Amino acid sequence: MDNVDNSANNAGEGIGSGSREGGETDRAGCRPPGSWIDSLKFSGEDRLIPAIIQDATSLKVLMLGYMNREALEKTIQTGRTWFWSRSRRRLWQKGETSGHYQFVREVFFDCDSDSLLVKVDQVGGACHDGYDSCFYRRVVPGRAGVGAGVGTAAGDEDVEITGQKVFEPAGGAPAAGIGILKEICNVIDERRANPTPDSYTARLFQRGHDVILKKISEEAGEVIIASKNKEIGQIVYETADLLFHTLVMLRFHGIEFDDVLRELRRRRKPASEEVRSGVSR
Repeated sequence: MDNVDNSANNAGEGIGSGSREGGETDRAGCRPPGSWIDSLKFSGEDRLIPAIIQDATSLKVLMLGYMNREALEKTIQTGRTWFWSRSRRRLWQKGETSGHYQFVREVFFDCDSDSLLVKVDQVGGACHDGYDSCFYRRVVPGRAGVGAGVGTAAGDEDVEITGQKVFEPAGGAPAAGIGILKEICNVIDERRANPTPDSYTARLFQRGHDVILKKISEEAGEVIIASKNKEIGQIVYETADLLFHTLVMLRFHGIEFDDVLRELRRRRKPASEEVRSGVSR
């Protein structure tokens, strides 16, 4: 997962990131949208173009969505994916209710100018069924002729689940639990040990302790504002930012996330002890 730089907003290193740092133009030079959008072939009554969404690191295909011109322009300008919902008849941002945002790294269009490929850093899972990718079911031809590809009856296929379940659809809670935070810590360590010019995490360490602390302060303020405004999706998003920068601070000091978990466990008294003491957390 290259993407810690993702979980914390780090659209920061992709399209539409300029506004996060106060700039007027994004890093891809795509604000405002230019003539390349005019050359695209939007089709049908709703004037849509299919957009294949791909993980920028693993290159796994995550989903297929449809964008009209406005959705594409918002995708470029905000650095997060936007689509046109054919069933709800409105624009929607991926992650607007679940917090499973897609931060855009690159946008490509094909030789016929009638389809898009959008490379993203995915937060959580792309599929509403709870999987990392919408393409989590693989069709396996009849077992007797696997790999033959010829003469296999249409009814002979079996379907197997190949995707990773990352959250439970009912509530969007991560299935992997605390493991994702440990995974992010590992990526933070890797970015610090092997910095690259395009890594937001590496730049944080290079800019030093005070910058990391300033980011924590800023993100805490964003969480407060989102909560005050009762914007549920934004609360999730800004809290992810705050957690990410807090993890960076912990690793700056060489503190393991397990140390924090152990402290929480130490504070959590058994239920029987809480009853005796009359204190509960």
